Amino acid sequence: MTTTRELDGSSAGGQFLRTALALSVLEGEPIRIEHVRGDRPTPGLRHQHLAVLETMAELTDAEVSGADVGAETVEFAPGGAADGASDRPTVAGGTYEVTIGTAGSITLLFDALLPLATVLESPLSITASGGTDVKWSPPIEYFQHVKLPLLRRFGLNAACEVHQRGFYPAGGGRATLHLAPTEIDAIDLTERGSLEDVRCYSTEAADLADRDVAHRQAEGALERLDETLESTVRERRETTAASACPGSAIVLRVDHGTGVAGFTALGERGTPAERVGESAADAANRFLEGDAPVDRHLGDQLLVVLALAGGRLRVPSVTDHVAASCDLLESVDVPVDRVLDGDGALLTVDPNDALAGGS
Repeated sequence: MTTTRELDGSSAGGQFLRTALALSVLEGEPIRIEHVRGDRPTPGLRHQHLAVLETMAELTDAEVSGADVGAETVEFAPGGAADGASDRPTVAGGTYEVTIGTAGSITLLFDALLPLATVLESPLSITASGGTDVKWSPPIEYFQHVKLPLLRRFGLNAACEVHQRGFYPAGGGRATLHLAPTEIDAIDLTERGSLEDVRCYSTEAADLADRDVAHRQAEGALERLDETLESTVRERRETTAASACPGSAIVLRVDHGTGVAGFTALGERGTPAERVGESAADAANRFLEGDAPVDRHLGDQLLVVLALAGGRLRVPSVTDHVAASCDLLESVDVPVDRVLDGDGALLTVDPNDALAGGS
């Protein structure tokens, strides 16, 4: 009988749950998480976290308890793990539909599924309905144009199609994640390298087209950029999208010698579109002042990838998410060497200690 690993989410949020589920699948090890999202004002599973749990369970034929909105204790045993029948479950692939409900984040669901590419037997397509551009999660164009291009540099076989945008609070968005069997290379993201170009993706719901929201967001962002960044603008894309709810989003992508960084903002009622663009530009300008090769959000999200194959990653700041993710990796026997450097840190996982065992 495989021992169930006990995990404590009392000082973490949804990222801890998503990463823990992925690690459970990759290690073929049952887990029990107490105090799910314990440091959030409303702890326990919300609709988007439940969707991740149920999708993981369906893909891996897992045994689950606690699959209810509000549940603060979750048990998850991927197929073949509970009785020791398989050291590392595989995912068969196929085509699936997931309904998150309301404006639950599609991108956070897709984020949780990316590591499964390393155990796929055949291609996998997941079409999800929910929110594509909502608070406290990456806008869908960040996922498409920042995160996936960077991960493809390290071997990930993945693509994302957007069928309809879904803004808060109505949601109604729809997108498909395509994954194919993947071998991830060790990450090496320690130095930034020279600045190459900047790309701007600004989107408005069709209901906002008469106010030129997408154009005004882009204008505000590009006018606010540091002149070093402004001089390298390569692409400016303004999109009007069908959506069940008015809303807007902007994503700035910064390419440099070794990697990619992204900076985002969402439109809010009462906030001029120009200010929305300026908010994204301000974050890009602050990035330029440092020397990390990735933005603060990617720094957190790449830790599970670091666990897969090992390598070195410099993060611009040690956020609560980064600290919780490092602690989680170490709790599943993936040691993370942390060397603090100002507000940031150099994080290293020896490939021989990674989940792929240096293969």
